[in-house]
Amino acid sequence: MRILDRSVYVGPSAYAHFPVIRLILDLEALEAWPTGKLGPAFVDALVEALPGLAEHGCSYREPGGLIRRMKEDEGTWLGHVLEHVAIELQNVAGEDVTFGKTRSVDDRPGVYSVVYEYAQREEGIAAGELAQRLICSLLPAEIRPDDIVPADWDWPEARDAFIRYAQRRALGPSTTSLVKAAEERNIPWLRLNDQSLVQLGHGRYQQRIQATVTGRTSHIAVELAGDKEETNKILGSLGLPVPRQELVQTVEQAQRAARRLGLPVVTKPYNGNHGRGISIRLNSEQEIAEGFAKAREISRSVIVETYLEGDDHRLLVVNGELVAATRRTPGHVVGDGTHTIAELVEIVNQDPRRGIGHEKVLTRIELDAQAEMMMARVEVTAQSIPAEGQVIHLRSTANLSTGGTATDVTDVIHPDNRDMAVRAIRAIGLDVGGVDFLSTNITESYKSIGGGICECNAAPGFRMHVAPSEGKPRDVAGPVIDMLFPPGAPARVPIAAITGTNGKTTTARMLAHIAKMAGYTPGLTTTDGVYIDGQRTVEGDMTGPVSARMVLADPQIDLAVLETARGGLLRAGMGVSKVDVGAVLNVQSDHLGMKGIDTLEQLAEVKRIVVEIAEECAVLNADDPQVLRMSGYTDAKVICYVTMNPQHGLVREHIRAGGRACALEGGINGQMITLYDKGSHIPLLWTHLIPATLEGRAMHNVQNAMVAAAIAFSMGIKLDAIRQGLRTFDSTFFQAPGRMNVYSEHPFKVLFDYGHNAHAVGVMADLAERLDVSGRRIVVLAGPGDRRDQDLRDIADAVAGRFDHYICRRDDALRGRASDEVPKLQAARLRERGVAESAISVIPDEQEAIDAGLGMGQAGDLLLIFADALVRSWKQVIKFKPEGAPETTTAAARVEPVDAPAQVEEVFVPSQWDGVVRDERGIHLSREQDD
Repeated sequence: MRILDRSVYVGPSAYAHFPVIRLILDLEALEAWPTGKLGPAFVDALVEALPGLAEHGCSYREPGGLIRRMKEDEGTWLGHVLEHVAIELQNVAGEDVTFGKTRSVDDRPGVYSVVYEYAQREEGIAAGELAQRLICSLLPAEIRPDDIVPADWDWPEARDAFIRYAQRRALGPSTTSLVKAAEERNIPWLRLNDQSLVQLGHGRYQQRIQATVTGRTSHIAVELAGDKEETNKILGSLGLPVPRQELVQTVEQAQRAARRLGLPVVTKPYNGNHGRGISIRLNSEQEIAEGFAKAREISRSVIVETYLEGDDHRLLVVNGELVAATRRTPGHVVGDGTHTIAELVEIVNQDPRRGIGHEKVLTRIELDAQAEMMMARVEVTAQSIPAEGQVIHLRSTANLSTGGTATDVTDVIHPDNRDMAVRAIRAIGLDVGGVDFLSTNITESYKSIGGGICECNAAPGFRMHVAPSEGKPRDVAGPVIDMLFPPGAPARVPIAAITGTNGKTTTARMLAHIAKMAGYTPGLTTTDGVYIDGQRTVEGDMTGPVSARMVLADPQIDLAVLETARGGLLRAGMGVSKVDVGAVLNVQSDHLGMKGIDTLEQLAEVKRIVVEIAEECAVLNADDPQVLRMSGYTDAKVICYVTMNPQHGLVREHIRAGGRACALEGGINGQMITLYDKGSHIPLLWTHLIPATLEGRAMHNVQNAMVAAAIAFSMGIKLDAIRQGLRTFDSTFFQAPGRMNVYSEHPFKVLFDYGHNAHAVGVMADLAERLDVSGRRIVVLAGPGDRRDQDLRDIADAVAGRFDHYICRRDDALRGRASDEVPKLQAARLRERGVAESAISVIPDEQEAIDAGLGMGQAGDLLLIFADALVRSWKQVIKFKPEGAPETTTAAARVEPVDAPAQVEEVFVPSQWDGVVRDERGIHLSREQDD
């Protein structure tokens, strides 16, 4: 049983709309050993190891379904078993995950695709690996893969180690409750580090929490709460009940302070938390010395204070209101006259509510040094047998993390005690704070029976309130979220996700430009970087989930435009769980035969994810059959069809039914982009007024503009802003590098594009034919080396017969091919299509090929360049000096790699790129990156 490959999907993918892990699992010889053949002994041993498996319903959808299936005549295969074990292991660690799916891989006997849900990435990966070892450890010796299971492997030890590993990486119970409360209010969240720092909300609406400390929590208040001496003084000065105390640094000082205060006393660290280092009810100098030493392990200074009788209560105050009160009881056992203390601890720990750390509602009690100290005080040991009803305390403090229990008393707390807690937290200045209050009876006023405040806590734990041992659970996280996001306050920014084989970068840039014209501060992800309000902040291919989260975490943005590429979807899924508008431009042959995608139908399944998670609107190109079929896979409130065919029957019926559409309509003055919605007919803009369409001739950019307009309209952007955005967006290298850039400063015209598949190349060839050209048409052609031979031939087919001269080149990255293999293959295809030998030049190097094309250009010619290294190639175009031009230079001189800021300044490139050190390929938009 081997794990051949692993993919971790952080968001919606082809497998689920939530995070999942996919394993490619080869059962090898175990393919011949389904559970039916392994027999009931294997199944029983597995359930003994993980009793929770008995609750898995599997395909029977009822508890016990998995066990039933495993014990059937044939049973089920071990890949399916591994899926359930990986899920159950996470359940044991405290995560609520349930989804799994296992399927055989076509044409590969014994190989399975195992998909299962996860809550935390590293925990999910470890769960799959531990599931593999557990299953193998239970197999008969003759078929057990011994190299997977170590000889000294111990399942209980491995299980507990996994739980601890998972808890170190999981959000704590308090943070989890806050995240859950945010989700219930439809507030998105992002985990910002490996601890408990979480962003709630998107962009400029975000709030941050770290455990129960919020972005609004005063730093001074936190410092003050940590200073127990100052807290005591402030609360005492307000007449609030506090014990008398002294701050000491030595054992002798502690003992003298105890004599002055009067025994018994309490010792505790000056700045401790979670009950660590606290010793209570100290009655002798020896006990005081031991308590001092224990506190000194936590803090250099130690507090000695008067001991207050009563039960320990935690009073939780949020935003000036008491929201929960809990009585806490230290970890203890109750004698029965029969069992030893050690045996009683074991019995208590058998409570299914007790687990390791924060795994469950209660934590297991440990017989450690503190327990021994508490037993020594009452002169018993772990082997002593307490009398029936005798309570043996094993902890001096009542924290749940050390085995304590919690009883909710919110409904019975006396109003005076409630007001006292609120006053105390307000005095410290905390927005979320916990008061530790000792009282013999919380239902009576401290004014009449006494009691006192031990301390005030910043970042108080919520576990005791949301899951008390006894009493009513309290929603204490909800008031915190309501404080951060009052009713009606925004938490989300509008999000648009755009995908397609071609045109997505231009469309995304158009939409971001429209949004900026409308007054938004847009965040944009594209194939060449992340842009915040028009300024590039990160360079590189940014079309995957990491960049999406990067944009949504930026505190400036109030609208997000996410170019979403095939590669990112296949590698890791989407970076957001849902979007307002999802748009698909087209599905064309590109990247086929890679990463398991062999057909257009499979490629469409991947790209339609963006409309599957669209909430408000799905924008679909009705002229593409693959995209049109996606309408059946979206739950968006509205579908907006985009068509360049005014006779499109389905769109016509959609419009007549009151649906939304964007259509291209002919008129006496040209072609008009028109919107339809709820029966309204809205002429938007003549295509010849959009600079990026080259007076309406560039039909692919007409379509891109239509999609951008449809998305903007569906996001609620005003019509005037949409018109202004389209009228001011052009296809210059500055606004859209490598997307139909035109250079007209030479006697001939240069058309510069990044097209790298047959459809994109064909679109540009169509444009070249529509442009008025008095001279020749010349093309510099290429294709990515990692594409199939047929794809490269299709690229050649897209230009064959349309140009007067063809220069065939290759990309810098050979991707496994010979240095001249791609240009020779395409040149051969051109010959097959009837292009004369004299009209074909094979010049493998990109720089030399572009120089040759520039040198060939004459007045009236059109040179179409398909470029790879965009900045470098654009520099070649604009620095080229035609023959006879002033300031003569060598036309064929190679442009050296840009490797220093001074060199960048010599060339006109977008201001976002000025002064940036680059490699020899400039932007380096490689074919593999442009997914």
